Amino acid sequence: MAEQGRKGTPKDVAEDPAVMETNLPSLPAPRRGKVRDIYDLGDRLLIVATDRISVFDVVLPTAIPDKGKILTQLSCFWFERTADIVPNHLLSTDVEEFPPPCRPYPPLFAGRSMLVRQANPLPVECIVRGYLAGSAWEEYGQTGSVCGMKVPAGLVKSSRLDPPLFTPSTKGEYGEHDVNITFDQAAARIGSQVAERVRDLSVAIYERAHAFAAERGIIIADTKFEFGFDDETGKLILIDEVLTPDSSRFWPKDGYMPGRPQPSFDKQYIRNYLEEQVDAGKWDKTDPGPELPDVIVRNTVLRYREAAQRLFG
Repeated sequence: MAEQGRKGTPKDVAEDPAVMETNLPSLPAPRRGKVRDIYDLGDRLLIVATDRISVFDVVLPTAIPDKGKILTQLSCFWFERTADIVPNHLLSTDVEEFPPPCRPYPPLFAGRSMLVRQANPLPVECIVRGYLAGSAWEEYGQTGSVCGMKVPAGLVKSSRLDPPLFTPSTKGEYGEHDVNITFDQAAARIGSQVAERVRDLSVAIYERAHAFAAERGIIIADTKFEFGFDDETGKLILIDEVLTPDSSRFWPKDGYMPGRPQPSFDKQYIRNYLEEQVDAGKWDKTDPGPELPDVIVRNTVLRYREAAQRLFG
């Protein structure tokens, strides 16, 4: 069964115990990503979103209760609202529609699992940046460019990038770091036509989501997508997660002010805490990561919930 909970997890932030990993005897052993446990069912996959959190490409030892459920619900929300732009891998989130070997575990699966199509993932992550933040801001300060692309001079931290930039990266495995690459480098990996296609799709999805979220008080500053080729049809489809606080920067619109860091509804709050640990010489951004204090866990859950509540209305 699942290994759930941890000593000291705040009881006031979640109704259910946190899920750090799953081990289900009736299913093949899972492949573990940074957050998700992936069960190969032959022609389909069962993806279970745990409450693990990865920061600086290191999976931390502390769970964020309910995070897997929030990520799954948000992904399904966006899959439905972008299906006319590009098809996706989602088949069902209803446990009753899962294959029989999956059904003994509905309390675990409910709300945090997806039955999806098998796909061959592209070996790049498709990042769209609508604002100058994170590694893009760091590179801009050093070179005046972002992933090799020249952008206007005189921008400040958190400035809007219009039009948004497509900045691919490598896709690190569990414990490995993602590395920003140029469009030409991405094209060398996946072919020019595919690179152009995922660039155009990524920007189209981002622009629709940015407009939708802005009406609900959230700025989606940047985000990353993953694509793959459907094993059955050979068509390019959207996979993994979509527009969640794990894969995106979500800023409150009413507090946006260029020239400074922004308050957020995503894991930037944890990044900020961990940067303080790095500055104090308590961590070096390598595995294993440090435990998170209860107050950091609690406030992270509240931020993720706020993002979901604003988007769901």
